[in-house]
Amino acid sequence: MPTMFIPHGGGPCFFMDWNPPETWDRHRAYLADVRASLPEAPKALLVISGHWEERQFTVQKNPDPPLLFDYYGFPPHTYELTWPARGDPALSDRVQALVEGAGFPCSVDKTRGYDHGVFVPLKVAFPQADIPCVQFSLRSDLDPAAHIAVGRALAPLRDDGVLILGSGNTYHNMQKMMQAMRGGPAGAVNGQDFDRWLSDAATRPDPEERNQLLAHWDAAPGARDANPREEHLLPLHVVAGAALADKGVKTLEDHVLGAVESAFTFG
Repeated sequence: MPTMFIPHGGGPCFFMDWNPPETWDRHRAYLADVRASLPEAPKALLVISGHWEERQFTVQKNPDPPLLFDYYGFPPHTYELTWPARGDPALSDRVQALVEGAGFPCSVDKTRGYDHGVFVPLKVAFPQADIPCVQFSLRSDLDPAAHIAVGRALAPLRDDGVLILGSGNTYHNMQKMMQAMRGGPAGAVNGQDFDRWLSDAATRPDPEERNQLLAHWDAAPGARDANPREEHLLPLHVVAGAALADKGVKTLEDHVLGAVESAFTFG
């Protein structure tokens, strides 16, 4: 399996009306094509979302996860969405063993459901919810090198048919995006400089060079403007680590609410 970083939009954006109506069309079309882009159907999904952080890496081990509607102020129908993918406790055990084998403590959460960084994009990408899914947390210190290293530890899952997905956003300055959505000044949202840097870094053919650049992402032009806090970017670091020597390819560049959002596939 390849590894993938996908932008998950904003809240339940793919399931509500926008002005203009086509605001999220390119994002949606990209996600809807994910399954067809794979070499074969995954046996399971392992998802790292920008919406779950724990003191130490933690793997979900819930055989029947509910949905966590962890967004606020959206239309009532968006709190009635369904995506009934089952968990995979055996995969959870395998994840824990791989992470601990690499020297990282790994906790298990037997009650957690899927947050919207999981079910919102995957309801588009895998609408039948017919593939088991397990969520894996970020570590709350947000150390980029550690997230690359834990991705490297997870890489053997790819040979077992597991699709490792990072779900976040390459631009996540929500204050500026909300200003733009409310008709704020033109140019308040940027991100072009950072996106150019990130696209070059993530697609470097030398994996060591790629990972070194990503480990020091906050020195890039416009880095902290694009990501005042890096939790939505770090799922990219996990999937880049899991890519091992596979080269990254930029698979989406979209401009939405004034921001640049990109997707990457490795392998």
